[in-house]
Amino acid sequence: MIEVEIVGVRIELPSNQPLVLLREMHGERHVPIWIGTPEASAIALAQQGVVPPRPMTHDLLVDVVESLGHSVVSVNIVAVEDNIFYGQLQFENGTTVSSRASDALAIALRAKCRIWCADSVMEEAGVRITEHDEGEDAEPGPTVDEERELRRFREFLDDVEPEDFDG
Repeated sequence: MIEVEIVGVRIELPSNQPLVLLREMHGERHVPIWIGTPEASAIALAQQGVVPPRPMTHDLLVDVVESLGHSVVSVNIVAVEDNIFYGQLQFENGTTVSSRASDALAIALRAKCRIWCADSVMEEAGVRITEHDEGEDAEPGPTVDEERELRRFREFLDDVEPEDFDG
């Protein structure tokens, strides 16, 4: 298993499909995982430290687990099949629970636990993204597409309310 961190949520153009981008802690490979809009919102809100007035589903789950005297110690991205990523919650007592990767990542941010990616997933889905080419003194700024994506996602976050996700 390879330890990874969440870089952030992006909007992939031209499809406007959200994705969460993971980066290996000690390397250059990234794993893009296409996710749904509610999960993108849940991950982005947690990354920004936004605490909703009422607990959202991922907050509730972590609160329930902790209230029962347990804790999520890690989240694992264990498989990818046909571009569908599979996750797992790992508890302190060794119990594991299967999860969608996007839900597992949203929980990891709230539980403040480590995130691991199976070597096979990194081999299959990982892509190399270098910060800058060798010989360049300064890091390049965001591209026009990245800036547009970021602006559109911020506009989305400005208009989204927790009630929008009530089933």
